[in-house]
Amino acid sequence: MPSPPANVLSWRFPLPRPYTGILLGNGRMGVMVWGTDRICLSLARNGFWDRRGGVPFAATLTFREVRSLLETGREEELRRAFTSPGAPLPYRTPTQLPGGRMELRFGGTPVRAELDVASGSLIVWFSDGGRARFWQAMTEDLLMVEGQPESVELWPAWRWIGTQLAEGGVLPPETWDEAGHGGFLQTLPEDPALAIAWRWDSDGVRIGTALGADARDRAEGLVVPLDPASLAMRTDHWWASYRSDLPRVKLSDAALQAAWDYALFKQAGLTSPDGVAATLQGPWMAETGLPLWSNDYHFNVNAQMIYWPSLATNRPGHLRPLWDAIRDWMPELRANGRAFYGSEGAVMLPHAVDDRCREIGGFWQGTIDQACAAWLAQLAWLHYRYTLDESVLRGTAWPLLEGAFEGFWAMAETIEGAGGPRLSLPVGVSAEFGGWGRDASFQLAAFHLLARILPQAARVLGHPEDPRWARVRAELPIASTVRGARVWGESQLRDRIALWEGQDLSESHRHHSHLAGIYPFCTISPEAPATRDLVRRSLEHWSAMGPGQWVGWSMPWAALLWARCDHASAAVSLLRIWEDVFTNEGRGTLHNADSPGYSAWLHGPFFDPPGTVRAEDQMQMDAGFGVLQAICEIFVQQRGDTLHVLPSLPKQWRDFDFDGILCEGAFLAGATVREGRLCEVRLSSRAGGRLSVAFPAPLGHNGTLAETFVLETAPGETVVFRERGPQEAGRPPGTRRLP
Repeated sequence: MPSPPANVLSWRFPLPRPYTGILLGNGRMGVMVWGTDRICLSLARNGFWDRRGGVPFAATLTFREVRSLLETGREEELRRAFTSPGAPLPYRTPTQLPGGRMELRFGGTPVRAELDVASGSLIVWFSDGGRARFWQAMTEDLLMVEGQPESVELWPAWRWIGTQLAEGGVLPPETWDEAGHGGFLQTLPEDPALAIAWRWDSDGVRIGTALGADARDRAEGLVVPLDPASLAMRTDHWWASYRSDLPRVKLSDAALQAAWDYALFKQAGLTSPDGVAATLQGPWMAETGLPLWSNDYHFNVNAQMIYWPSLATNRPGHLRPLWDAIRDWMPELRANGRAFYGSEGAVMLPHAVDDRCREIGGFWQGTIDQACAAWLAQLAWLHYRYTLDESVLRGTAWPLLEGAFEGFWAMAETIEGAGGPRLSLPVGVSAEFGGWGRDASFQLAAFHLLARILPQAARVLGHPEDPRWARVRAELPIASTVRGARVWGESQLRDRIALWEGQDLSESHRHHSHLAGIYPFCTISPEAPATRDLVRRSLEHWSAMGPGQWVGWSMPWAALLWARCDHASAAVSLLRIWEDVFTNEGRGTLHNADSPGYSAWLHGPFFDPPGTVRAEDQMQMDAGFGVLQAICEIFVQQRGDTLHVLPSLPKQWRDFDFDGILCEGAFLAGATVREGRLCEVRLSSRAGGRLSVAFPAPLGHNGTLAETFVLETAPGETVVFRERGPQEAGRPPGTRRLP
């Protein structure tokens, strides 16, 4: 088959399971297109929740009580206290629920598909030479199928999970199937219903979805005869607007170029500004089972990773549904902080919640993880820094920054350290590792992060500086350390970052939280003389522990850590391994490895008997967006006040170009690399202001050759830096400050 044109991704059938399907969506409605001898459409809605069993966090324990239970060895009492007090349902709740499946039989079997990522148009070719076009309306919850199938069948998810639902008190769906149209309405005991309706006529098949008390009427209203040209025009306009803001990236690496292109396409379907705040799987859920981890909001890496690239890819408006949710939750977050810490100003965000911010799962270490709130506050702060939108800073970032800090401050105490009195966090966790200890490095990094950001935010907003911020920067350790030798036999003992006081990284682990000071919190510099050796030894030990217990989202985070340490080649290698190991045959991004050989987190046994039917994949959206962020960080990184363009050139990418990467200060970055040389850098300023920029080798600008420049820019100005030319010959490299 010839190579598809630019902006087109191709698939070969069979795509045998829902999560191998091609994803279409609009931030609310999701469709997975897959099949073997027919086309199957897995249909779902982000927001279809069975919310029973959600626990208001304020009804559990205080921090003092948690500390007392831990320090007296009564952890089992602590576990019981964080367990839902109600009668358990036969499945984990709260949880989102899948919708159903439509099966379309055409004259032939599906052979191949091509997705135009610039327009959202998916074309499937069949063995008899026929074809059908599928596209998701972006302004209505409606899927269009242009083509004439031989038969249409719609099955509610009840067909596969009805026994579980019935045991939990859910009634069977109401269904209707008449000539040329049909659908179902799935009600829930305490929550809004889901309706899916379809209609088949000479224009093809239309499938509509709706949530709420009048869901059936609205879903059926969507599929009545309409003006398809008008709907197509609105959808085309949406895509043109979306694509006009995106960076333009051209890699010589075909696999990662495809990962980049598909992730940008999925970003539209997962985090649309008019959609629902993105969960672990968003609107894509297989009808064959309940979604893992409830398809909830995880705030100890997953939600942040999903939303990271919305900034660098110049789509900050995609954060709007998340910030809307946070503002709705703020009374609950403040009640949590007040109840747990006894502090009126504190906010507290459990790591796993439903769309009402009710805690899910009863995992106490995650529930009390204050770094979740700090990490989200950092994302809101970066939204301001990338856009300079003070309304985001004032309305979203500041309440989170201030509230997260107050929670940490309420935990902190003064103890006697080796150099005199210092601040300490007596109880801390390292995300998902299990256990607890004093001065957990994840929590220390998050506390330092807040103490560094808050003075900057206060200056912008005209708030006074709180002297506690300086105390944290001066008196709190940047990390806990342990002393050990290199695994390969070095006898000299050296310090490396610990999980918490006295706890080394003792095994491979999926969550790199103890290294969060390196990235994403950037409170420990890999290049500063005071911390360079600590970072190097910590990464040596982390590498020696290996990736055997890593999962899909571990990979791009690891790539980001290496990119931050000027090892872009290592970052690219990890992204390639991720594409090989943690995606399936349909480009689905997986939590568990697709095959053995790299990670022990598999979605099936190491050795399947012949003829074994493969289990359903464990799909999550986070890792694909982490790959987007990692590629952006390979391109550009903000280190303090300086923007570093391609701080390390990956050996695997000899020729590549990019333009339009949004950076802090509202600058847009672009560059050209040829034969492994940085030939040109292009920086455009949206808002004007001072630009400090660094390159891995000297570039020329206005007759000056230097590795770093500091210059003032005007709004709308573009500054270009190029390789040494005749006008720069003989000038020594250095730093040039321009008025």
